[in-house]
Amino acid sequence: MSTPDEEILAGHLQELRRGTVVLACLATLQEPGYGYALLETLGRAGLSVEANTLYPLLRRLERQGLLDAEWNTEESRPRKFYRTSAQGGVVLDALLRDWESLHSAVRRLG
Repeated sequence: MSTPDEEILAGHLQELRRGTVVLACLATLQEPGYGYALLETLGRAGLSVEANTLYPLLRRLERQGLLDAEWNTEESRPRKFYRTSAQGGVVLDALLRDWESLHSAVRRLG
């Protein structure tokens, strides 16, 4: 079997990961966290994300009402902490159900 063109594979992997990052953020941020710590947590879990991808995503999820955000100015460097909102929790549950269903369907096909 030949190896896939690396550029083609990279494009498909990027598409696959795009929605997975949303799912991972909503799941991880059930406990409050800030962006840099989230980058590290995702990376340790094997889901490395670039900062220039994550921060716009966090702002978008906040605008959509899926994340609550609050500035912590008590430390020497202010940080914006995020937490999955109630609506975000509902969306997370729906995404997890669909993720499991899709994963099972693909496993049955292969």
